[in-house]
Amino acid sequence: MEKNNRVKVVLGLISSFLLVVMFFVVYFCRRKSRIEKSEENMSFQYQEELEVEDLVIFPGGEDLTILDVLDAPGEVVGKSSYGTLYKASLQRSNSVVLLRFLRPACTGRMKEVFPAIQMLGFLRHPNLVPLQAFYSGPRGEKLLVHPFFTRGTLAQFLRGRNDESQRWSVIYRISLSIAKGLDHLHTGLQKPIIHGNLKSKNVLLDSNYQVYLSDFGVHLLLNPTAGQEMLQASADQGYKAPELIKMKDASKESDIYSLGIILLEILTGKEPIYGTSSSSMDFHLPHSLRNAVLDRKFSEIFNSKILSQSNAQIQDFITEEGLLMYFQLAMGCCSPSPSLRPDIKQVVRKLEEIGQ
Repeated sequence: MEKNNRVKVVLGLISSFLLVVMFFVVYFCRRKSRIEKSEENMSFQYQEELEVEDLVIFPGGEDLTILDVLDAPGEVVGKSSYGTLYKASLQRSNSVVLLRFLRPACTGRMKEVFPAIQMLGFLRHPNLVPLQAFYSGPRGEKLLVHPFFTRGTLAQFLRGRNDESQRWSVIYRISLSIAKGLDHLHTGLQKPIIHGNLKSKNVLLDSNYQVYLSDFGVHLLLNPTAGQEMLQASADQGYKAPELIKMKDASKESDIYSLGIILLEILTGKEPIYGTSSSSMDFHLPHSLRNAVLDRKFSEIFNSKILSQSNAQIQDFITEEGLLMYFQLAMGCCSPSPSLRPDIKQVVRKLEEIGQ
C-alpha cells in the first residue's frame, strides 16, 4: 500500500512538472508569434514609407533607362516653388530632353498620383508637350521627361524684341494653336483635363513656331499646399481668374481666363502685370486696356508695328477691324464673371473667323 502511495506521489509530481513545462512552451510560442507579427508589421510600415524606384515608359521614351535619366548632365532653365526644370543631355543617345523635377515635399505618394501619371502619359496632340517617361525614386523624388524645344517659351519670344513676334501670320498661328491645344484638353478626351497653370511661360515653341502647351495637369500631382503655392504664383503673375480661391477648384472657365490674358500679351507685347506697382489694378493688363478703350486711346491696345508690317506684306495682312475683333475676344475671355466667358469651342471658331 505504501508503495502504491509513493507511485501516486511521483506520478503527481511528474504531471505537475509536465503541466508547467507545457505552460511555458505555449507562453513562449505565443510570445514569439506576437514578436514575429510585430516585426512583420514594422517591416510593412517601413516599406510603406519608402517608394519603389521605377521608370514608367510612355510613347516616345521606349529607349530610356533609369541610368539615362539620372546620369544626364543638366542645366537649370526654370524654377518654381514645387520643382525645377532642367535641359538635360542624354549621353547614350546624344539627344536633349527637358526634365521636370518635382520636390518630394510637394507631391503625393506614387500610389496616389499614378492614375494621373498614366492619364498624362498617353495624352497626345500636336499642340501639347508629350510626357515620354516618369521616374519615381525611393525617397519620393519624381521626374517627368519631355522633349526639349529650341525656341524656348512664348514669354521669351514676346519679350525678345524679335520682329517675328509682331508679324500677324505668326501671332495668329500661335494664338490658334494655343486654343486648339486647350480645346483638346477640355473637349477631346473622355474625361476633360483642366490645365490649371496656363501662362506664356508654359507655352513652348519649336524652331518653326509650332506651339506646345506644357505643365497641363501638373497640379494633379501636387499636394494641397503646393497647389496653393502654384495658384499664388499665378496670381502674382496676373493669370489667376478672380473667382479662383483654391487650386483644386480650377475649372475650364479659369483656364479660359488665363487664355485671354495670353491673347492680350500676344497682341500688346506687354506683361500681364507691369509698371511700378503691381498692387494697383491699373497695372493689371485687362484693366489698363479697358481704360484705354474708355479713353479712346486705341494706340495703346496693340503694337502699331503689327499693322505696319501687315500693310507691307500681303500674306500677313490684317485690318484694324480684325485686330479689334481679336482684342474683343481676348477681353471676353477675361470677363470677371465665369458665366460670361466663351467656352474653348467658341474661342477657336472666333479665331478661325478672324483669320479668314
